[in-house]
Amino acid sequence: MNGNVEVVVVGGGYGGVMAANRLARHEGVSVTLVNRRPSFVERIRLHQLVTGSDDAVEGFGEVLGGNVRLVVDAATRIDAAERRVWLAGGGTVSYDYLVYAVGSGAADPGVPGAAEFAHSVSDLEGAQRLRSVLAATPATAPVSVVGAGPTGIETAAELAELGRKVTLICGRVLGPYLHAQGRRPVARRLAELGVTVLEGPRAMVREVTREAVLLDDGREVASAVTIWTAGFRVPDLAARSGLRTDADGRLLTDATLTSVDDVRIVAAGDAGAMMDRPFRMSCQAAVQLGAGAAATILRRIAGKTPAPVRLMFAGQCISLGRNEGVTQFSYLNDRVNALHISGRLGATVKEFACRFPVNQLASGARKASSRASHGDSTARLQTPQPEHRTTPSDT
Repeated sequence: MNGNVEVVVVGGGYGGVMAANRLARHEGVSVTLVNRRPSFVERIRLHQLVTGSDDAVEGFGEVLGGNVRLVVDAATRIDAAERRVWLAGGGTVSYDYLVYAVGSGAADPGVPGAAEFAHSVSDLEGAQRLRSVLAATPATAPVSVVGAGPTGIETAAELAELGRKVTLICGRVLGPYLHAQGRRPVARRLAELGVTVLEGPRAMVREVTREAVLLDDGREVASAVTIWTAGFRVPDLAARSGLRTDADGRLLTDATLTSVDDVRIVAAGDAGAMMDRPFRMSCQAAVQLGAGAAATILRRIAGKTPAPVRLMFAGQCISLGRNEGVTQFSYLNDRVNALHISGRLGATVKEFACRFPVNQLASGARKASSRASHGDSTARLQTPQPEHRTTPSDT
């Protein structure tokens, strides 16, 4: 491709920032990141924000290359034919290639009362609201956490460590992604913290009220604050833009992360789905997918055939309060094995796992910025440029 190549990255999470930094390191590539928040959110620390042990936010100046143009706005539609992204603020951003990295959020519980009375920790605003609600709730009031995945377990443990009376409503099993041997230290630590764990086929939520959670077996769990952590959804931007998605709304791609509808659109992170290689939504996958998306675009720019992206997993790290944790190891294909680390060492590994991706992004930002400091043409993007503006038809 002759001349400067414009790449727009929609979404400033782990995958989007990784892709932006990788792309911005290359001459002749200008990168614009569109994100609805002015800061980078460490989503894997949102349960810490709820209890005040971390703010779960980093400035983009720390993790995003200085030669990446940041547009703080929400994308409302992708016009693939015109290669243009419509923004909620009324403008558009044009592209030669687009990285679709819009991430995921809380799923609609589909349970009566949950949308009205339950809180979420899946995004920054939800976690901030929950922190305020808890601050206004007596410390002795009962709290229920629905969902037994990592987010639910970590949130329950974090609150119990502060002295809250917590019930963790698991549904069928505590830690469904854990190996049986890795599940034991999780259950033991929750018991030490005083968390009541409800699991089994009848421990499914039937209804949420202002003061209780009602289960399928007729039990009523008193709950002054109910926190819903079960399930994730992706934004419907791809579907609204006429791009093919899977049943969960994730952009369908081939093994190179390229949209099955358009070779100029490449996915990174939770909002994409490889047709023949499904993967678990996670930060661990997102950083790899961000790098893979950048590699696919760079090979296309160079006139080369992109290579299939291969994900390699190491396991899952779960914090159990500030002083203990469990690291569940897995095979490279993400199938868990019996090997695990628990206790204080588990907490140390978990903290390393939280810091590592941010350190990766910061390193990528420095490399991208160093290209700009040596006079690369894309350094001008540090100052926002005027955009073509028109009246969007779908906002």
